[in-house]
Amino acid sequence: MRVILAEDSTLLREGLVRLLLEEGHEVLDAVGDGDALVAVVRAAAAAGTLPDVVCVDVRMPPTHTDEGLRAALTIRETWPDVGVLVLSQYVEKSYAGELITSGEERIGYLLKDRVMRVEEFLDALDRVGSGGVALDPEVVRQLLSRTTHTDPLEKLTTREREVLAAMAEGHNNSGIADRLFISPSAVEKHANSIFDKLGLSHSPGYNRRIRAVVTYLTT
Repeated sequence: MRVILAEDSTLLREGLVRLLLEEGHEVLDAVGDGDALVAVVRAAAAAGTLPDVVCVDVRMPPTHTDEGLRAALTIRETWPDVGVLVLSQYVEKSYAGELITSGEERIGYLLKDRVMRVEEFLDALDRVGSGGVALDPEVVRQLLSRTTHTDPLEKLTTREREVLAAMAEGHNNSGIADRLFISPSAVEKHANSIFDKLGLSHSPGYNRRIRAVVTYLTT
């Protein structure tokens, strides 16, 4: 997998480069700010070697507010085939929500504590690079703390919410079955019920699973 990193902490950036190389990935570049990230992706596009994933910190120079997120959104808009895995020190709901609503696939939002758990970080990277979604469980939990009275998810049972929360983290049916200690057929049954209750029709070019996740996280 081809990866470009954007992280202003030299120690973390170099550590991630070393980790990815050891895992057999190709690190096209590693930079320290959002403008540099967009520039190297643009150069890669011109050379015909777009990365599969960019991994970017939310807060980077010069203001350490949302430069990384802005760069990520620019990349999603300009090069939609490039996956974006955002790293953040804390759950920043507005940033996470903005990223999630920018598209329905190839996105991830991971807390930096999770990066220290190497297997979880690499799993999230692989999921995003292969066209999926990878959201930190804590991000999912906080985004789902809602008080609206028009919540379409009120129709879902407790088990269906658990299944959908696991979907939002990027797990497939087999992974959800293992996580919830139920059979894969039960997961499929719950998933179909979720789609029906959310009014998500089955039609070509329409990914009900991703639509359900987006509905779950942005309602």
